[in-house]
Amino acid sequence: MTGQDQRWRSLAELPYAFGPPPSVGRMREVPEDFKVDEVLGFAPDGEGEHWLLRIRKRGVNTDWVARRLASVAGVAPREVSYAGLKDRRAVTSQWFSIRAPGRTTPNWDALEAEGLELLDAARHRRKLRRGVLKANRFQIRLRGVQGDRAALDARLRVIRERGFPNYFGGQRFGHGYRNLSEAARLFSGRIKGLKRHQRGLYLSAARSMLFNELLARRIEAGRWDMPLTGDLVMLEGSHSRFEVDTADASILARASELDLHPTGPLFGRGDPEVGGQPAQWEAEVAQCFAGWVEGLGRFGLRRDRRALRAVARGLKWHLADGVLTLDFSLAPGCYATQLLREAVSVSEP
Repeated sequence: MTGQDQRWRSLAELPYAFGPPPSVGRMREVPEDFKVDEVLGFAPDGEGEHWLLRIRKRGVNTDWVARRLASVAGVAPREVSYAGLKDRRAVTSQWFSIRAPGRTTPNWDALEAEGLELLDAARHRRKLRRGVLKANRFQIRLRGVQGDRAALDARLRVIRERGFPNYFGGQRFGHGYRNLSEAARLFSGRIKGLKRHQRGLYLSAARSMLFNELLARRIEAGRWDMPLTGDLVMLEGSHSRFEVDTADASILARASELDLHPTGPLFGRGDPEVGGQPAQWEAEVAQCFAGWVEGLGRFGLRRDRRALRAVARGLKWHLADGVLTLDFSLAPGCYATQLLREAVSVSEP
C-alpha cells in the first residue's frame, strides 16, 4: 500500500444512475420477503461420479449447506461445489454437486434439517463450477413502501428499459466493510499466513471496490451505459466481448436495445484492453489506488472484465397497501440489491 491511496467510497456514497430513489421501504423482515431460484440452464446427465442436487434453504448460508451435504454424503467438504453464494436471510433454491464415485445412494432424508429441503437429486458427469448458472430468478417483497407512486413506476420503467449500474453489492465487502480493511492489511504486509479461502475473500473485495469506483466515475460523467470509442463491450447473456473502434450509430443502437454493454476492469496482472477516454478513466483509478492494484497483481490475479450495466429480464412489479412485489431475473454475479437501490431507499432489520 502506498500512503497516497485514495479512500474508497462506501456503497451509500456511490452515485445513482437515475437520481436518488423516489420511495422508501423495508426489506427482509422475514426470509420469505427475499426469494431466489437458480436457473441452471442444463439438465443433469443422469450418470457420472457426481451427484447434482437442488436444495431449498431458509435462514442458512451456502457454506453451511455445503458442509451439511458433505457430512450426509460421507465425503470431505472439498468434494462439494456450488455455482454461487446465496444470502442467508432469504429463501433460495440452489444447485450443489458432490463428487461421490460408486453406486451407493446417500441417505438424502437426513438433509431434512431445519431450513433445508431436497428438491432434486441426480447423477452428473461434471463438477458444478462457479458462475455456470444461466440466471437467478428473484421475487422480492418490500414492506412499508412510501413515496410518489407515479415517480416509483416511472423509475422502475427506466430500470427495465435501460438496465442499472452493475455495482458489486455489500455481501462482497463483509460486515462493516471488514473485507476491505483486511485487504488493506494484506497488501501492506500486516497480516500473513492466511488460508487460501480467506485471502481470496479479501482480494475479491479489493477488486470489487476498484470496479465500483470506475463505474462510479463513468456514472458521474454520464457515460456508463453507452459505449465510447475505445471501449471493450460485452454481449448480453455471454462473456464474449470486442473492442469498439468507432462508437457509431449501430453500436449505440445495440446498446440502447440492451444487446451489448460497456465493461470495466477487474484489476490484476496484464495490460489494459481499452483505449481513448475509457483508458483514461481506468488509469485514473489505478493511479488513485496504486497500492491496491499493485497488491492484486502481486498476489497473482489476472486482469479481467465485467459489464458496467446489469439487465433485469422480465421485470414486473405490483404495489398495494404499502407492499411492493418485484419479479425479475438477473445474470449470475449481478446483485438484486443494486437494482433496488435505484428505486427504493431500503432499510433492513
